[in-house]
Amino acid sequence: MGNKVKHMFRWFEEAKSIAERDPAARGPWQVIFQYPGYKAVRWYRIAHWFHKRGMYFIARAISQHARHKTGIEIHPGAKIGKCLFIDHGMGVVIGETAEIGDYCTIYHGVTLGGTGKDKGKRHPTIGNNVLIGAGAKILGPFTVGDNAKIGANAVVTSEVEPNTTVVGVPGRAVRRDGEKIRQSFELDQIHLPDPVSQEFCRLRSEIERLKKELREYENMLNEIRKHSDKHSDCDNDSDA
Repeated sequence: MGNKVKHMFRWFEEAKSIAERDPAARGPWQVIFQYPGYKAVRWYRIAHWFHKRGMYFIARAISQHARHKTGIEIHPGAKIGKCLFIDHGMGVVIGETAEIGDYCTIYHGVTLGGTGKDKGKRHPTIGNNVLIGAGAKILGPFTVGDNAKIGANAVVTSEVEPNTTVVGVPGRAVRRDGEKIRQSFELDQIHLPDPVSQEFCRLRSEIERLKKELREYENMLNEIRKHSDKHSDCDNDSDA
């Protein structure tokens, strides 16, 4: 009886934490009954209990049921801290060896996956209070430090230091400890640099540089031709 009360209190605490972080939530009871991310995490915790005790078939069956109901796939072998908030949730995938700290927020379409070349520990370790934007892919057995922020649609394949904001494809740090690293944008899911647009700008600059060099070579070639024509005229005058 005591364990049941303890679990119920923990589940309500997580629902309350989500309601406090989500301005659309009307309270913890709405989270409990209507939020798929909250339900997926509850099912995960049951599946994880069976997984730790070697009952892998039952654990996976529960996780697949949760995936069918919520669109969120959490492997029962993953390790998840308290008060994880999966907002909207559809398309979220969390791999078997992934680890997530406390009070993290994950938006829809996020993958905590592997690269296919690692064995054993294959998935990322996410620190405490990390925010991962919609569509982001974090791939590989490395650590994303506490209080980090991963921008929407970023692809991260290497270590992220604590208190760092990462955006783009491939992911690159643009802010750390409140200080800008080169060009930076606040993580608001909208005003993030567009990597395709940035690549076009880089190519345009490169084309302009090449055009300038080509004009310089053309001028040099014209000068050489002028000198060559002048010497040719002098030789003709001497022969005459």
